[in-house]
Amino acid sequence: MSGDAPMVHVDVLGVRRGTTEHDLVVLLLDDASELVVPIVIGPREANAIATAQSGRTPPRPMTHDLLCDLLAASGSSIDHVEIIALDSGIYFAEIVLGNGRRVDSRASDAIAVAVRSGCTVLCSAEVVATSGVEVVSAAQRRDIEAFKLFLDGAGPEDFA
Repeated sequence: MSGDAPMVHVDVLGVRRGTTEHDLVVLLLDDASELVVPIVIGPREANAIATAQSGRTPPRPMTHDLLCDLLAASGSSIDHVEIIALDSGIYFAEIVLGNGRRVDSRASDAIAVAVRSGCTVLCSAEVVATSGVEVVSAAQRRDIEAFKLFLDGAGPEDFA
């Protein structure tokens, strides 16, 4: 699935509850387009991402820690990870090693590894365009609400 698709840098905003209390999502922000890609993930991956982002170190290595440690011990490194495709609701990713080799991965695992290793996360521009949702700040929301209130009470004379 990897290929020549244009990629964009995304920031891992963190893990949040989804639309239901059982859904967990990791949010990826494409600052340039102001779109957030929400990816539904499992509770273990959510925990792995949140733990790494908080800077907490578990008493024993978690699976993603072990993967990073194995790569380092073998003299390899992680260059970056890529979210390369979305097919039938499933996000596909690859971990790109320092030597250029690519390793197929679930998106949630690739993101957990990226957060641990501090490497860049890239996302297919097509994935961002098709699954990204607009970011609206609280200030923007207030401005929109104030404008709606104005429109509700506005008459033709307000536009003359």
